[in-house]
Amino acid sequence: MRTLLLALIAPIIACVTLSVAAQDNPDEGLPWQRGPTVVQMGSHAAMDLPEGFKFLDPDGARELNVLMQNPPVGTDEYAIADASGKWVAFFAYEETGYIKDDEKIDPDDILESIRRGTVQSNKERRDRGWDELNILGWSAQPEYDDQIKSLAWSILAEEASTHEKVVNYNTRLLGRYGVMDVVVVTAPEELAYAIENFKRTVPGFQFSAGETYGEYQPGDHVAAYGLAALITGGAAAVAAKKGLFAVIGGFLLAAWKIVLAGLVAAGAWFKSLFSKKR
Repeated sequence: MRTLLLALIAPIIACVTLSVAAQDNPDEGLPWQRGPTVVQMGSHAAMDLPEGFKFLDPDGARELNVLMQNPPVGTDEYAIADASGKWVAFFAYEETGYIKDDEKIDPDDILESIRRGTVQSNKERRDRGWDELNILGWSAQPEYDDQIKSLAWSILAEEASTHEKVVNYNTRLLGRYGVMDVVVVTAPEELAYAIENFKRTVPGFQFSAGETYGEYQPGDHVAAYGLAALITGGAAAVAAKKGLFAVIGGFLLAAWKIVLAGLVAAGAWFKSLFSKKR
């Protein structure tokens, strides 16, 4: 049985909510909370979940990751999906400190770091019996939204042996003390739909009182890196600047979440996954 579904949310990473196609008997599947409702993402944030979306707490998200054969990321994750079953988003909070957003982003330089780091992460993939990844390029170059203080990008890759395409849409939501890492997992052909649909949930996301980006106060801890490093793993990115690509490789190993495109067509794979009994 070929290996599937790796993780690509950074150690940071991890912050998205999951909502999937309705099940015949919800009690037989994962412990979803259904919108409309307000859900907590630890002590750092909450989300006003719209109708038609579902949410998993860390226990449920861990169960989902096991089903998807994603390795653990070492921190609590939350998940969201919509009724179509074509995508799932994972949220994870990273206490980075305050990230200054005045840095100019060089997409070519970042992509080169990711490619070199992927060479290192592929060594670990081989050791684990997983398929290697080839980085094809940007599906969407990094873009910073100054209004909502979020950085978004998407990288297109392929599995080396099958050449099946793999794509994750990443968002980093900036707060006063840290960053909420979000990765949306879907089939490449469903990416446009998944992004548009996922963005319906973003206005409902909010950091806890006192933790929003605009509440920064002089004396708060400031991260030693800026926006560009969020794409390649924060401290791992700093190490990469010093030529330590094995460090960024370790980040990338945990950051990718992979699904088999052929099984996700029309949401069929997610729908069958979420209808399974525990």
